[in-house]
Amino acid sequence: MSQQTVYDASQYIEKLRGYTASLAAEQGSAPKCFVLTFGCQQNVADSEKLSGMARDMGYELCDDPADADLIAVNTCAIREHAEQKALSIVGQYKHLKAKKPSLIIAVCGCMVAQEHRREDIKHKYPYVDLTFGTASLHRFPELLWQKISRSRRIFCPEETEYTVAEGVPICRESNYRAWVSIMYGCNNFCSYCIVPYVRGRERSREMHEVVAEVRELVARGYKDITLLGQNVNSYAKGMGYDFADLLSELDKIEGDFILRFMTSHPKDASYKLIDVMANSKHIAHQFHLPLQSGSDKILKAMNRHYDKARYLDIVRYIREKMPDAALSSDIIVGFPGETDEDFEDTMQILDTVRFDMLFSFIYSPRKGTPAAEMEQVDSKLTGKRFDRLLALQHDIALEKNQPMVGKIIRVLCDGPSKNNPEIYSGREEGNKIVFFHASPEDTGKFVNVKIDKADAFALWGEIEK
Repeated sequence: MSQQTVYDASQYIEKLRGYTASLAAEQGSAPKCFVLTFGCQQNVADSEKLSGMARDMGYELCDDPADADLIAVNTCAIREHAEQKALSIVGQYKHLKAKKPSLIIAVCGCMVAQEHRREDIKHKYPYVDLTFGTASLHRFPELLWQKISRSRRIFCPEETEYTVAEGVPICRESNYRAWVSIMYGCNNFCSYCIVPYVRGRERSREMHEVVAEVRELVARGYKDITLLGQNVNSYAKGMGYDFADLLSELDKIEGDFILRFMTSHPKDASYKLIDVMANSKHIAHQFHLPLQSGSDKILKAMNRHYDKARYLDIVRYIREKMPDAALSSDIIVGFPGETDEDFEDTMQILDTVRFDMLFSFIYSPRKGTPAAEMEQVDSKLTGKRFDRLLALQHDIALEKNQPMVGKIIRVLCDGPSKNNPEIYSGREEGNKIVFFHASPEDTGKFVNVKIDKADAFALWGEIEK
């Protein structure tokens, strides 16, 4: 359902602009804000809103926490490792606070939507000034002003009323790739997943709001736009239209751009959605469809609400309607109760479906989820299974990529690669990474690349002029 709200933070933003102006006069330069993001693409999109609000409040964005007057750490809770990494980084900021007592440190996002984590920070991290969960993101200016005006720490409890806040300013990291959230929260309650507890129930944005945002992005020259939701296939339930209808409307927008989405839940993936994709002008022939396990017994224990027959039928229809579609998936290895037979079922589906890309994880217990109370699988056994799965997928991915050698493919150039600035990188329609030689002016543009080499994880080629 939709619970639209245009949250008016203008009074707090104006007060904070006065505060930052005073800081600027004292310091001789504008105060700076550093935003650090952990986790998924939805967290990246949330951080772009945090940056947008900070900018409107009078902060200058910076890349070094040592330069900051305000630090916002946007956390993830999907696995224990993600939480521990965030807490470790926050711990390192203690010395920054000691050097600059006026520094304000905010910890927000999924991790602090959990009460036990808020309590941990309250008692073990006394230099953290402010915490708020995902549902309070739009209240950032209000909560920051409370901290400043009252000169005390603020620990925002999780919201009891979840809304969809429109009108929040966004400072996007890229000027050609964009994330667009179309819904928030999750109703699925997979037994291993903390997301429904930290992001609340599903609520969708109105179609006209999403269409307006995408149309504006295309007009501004954005080339690759990804729609985000924990389960995009359940978008707009009870609102008189569905996700396929939204894609149809977005596909009508004129321009040279690619439209993507994530994540799809197999229980809600429809033939209608696949038909819309197959007949579209802008929607990438790429489908990320998390399997999680190939065992019906484990799928039931995971509370996934589909079986492998249902999953394979969706794959069959995707490949019937879009033979060129790149298919990717998620797999959890070592879920509680997973036997050798269950794992072999997963390996068999991998061998049958032959995914272009696979994102695999070793099961991590999350406090507060049903699976955390189940009998756990021995970690050594899980590690061996994980290695076997990676080896199989490596061979499959290599087999899928080899036929691309000699072909000319369209790639959106992202600029110099992280590991070698002399080589540029980009993504093709199937979201596979491609390396090639290019020029700075190619960044953010579509280029045609002739592939001359392929491995399991990337393609290499040269631009065809």
